[in-house]
Amino acid sequence: MIQGSAVSADRMDEASEQMASVLRQRHRILPGEEDDFTVRSMEEFARASRMASQVMNNLLLAVASISLLVGGIGIMNILLVSVTERTREIGIRMAVGAKSRHILLQFLVEAVALAAVGGVLGVALGIGAAALIGSLAGWPVLLAPDAIIGALLFAAIVGVFFGFYPARKASRLDPIVALRWE
Repeated sequence: MIQGSAVSADRMDEASEQMASVLRQRHRILPGEEDDFTVRSMEEFARASRMASQVMNNLLLAVASISLLVGGIGIMNILLVSVTERTREIGIRMAVGAKSRHILLQFLVEAVALAAVGGVLGVALGIGAAALIGSLAGWPVLLAPDAIIGALLFAAIVGVFFGFYPARKASRLDPIVALRWE
């Protein structure tokens, strides 16, 4: 391995060509023959590092998306069961004057609360895992408050998105039918 440097960043390509030319000459490689060496610049290493980082980001995004989908479906199922179990309660609330929007809001708040608890647990587990891996590997750990706030807001959005159907179903129940529910 031989390390070299250029006079300036603008002349990196020229320096690489000069090094390759000297090595071809010293290795007695004729024109048209394949080089038996490789010349790499720090920019190539940086580019490879960026590409590896992009692949990791895409992989983490795919895993996170699947996790959010599964979590959202879980929230929706929990709320659908809650609506079924509380059908009589919903009927009583509607019979005494609760409007559909009140029932909708109640179940949306429950969905957001479920998602927020999941988001807080996820952030806590993520911070704990990052700290543990960082301490074991000797890596510095950087916690971005913007990412934490974004994760919690996204968890709330997932709660609203996946909680809307059960909340809408609850708000559209017929009070008479709901009161007869056993």
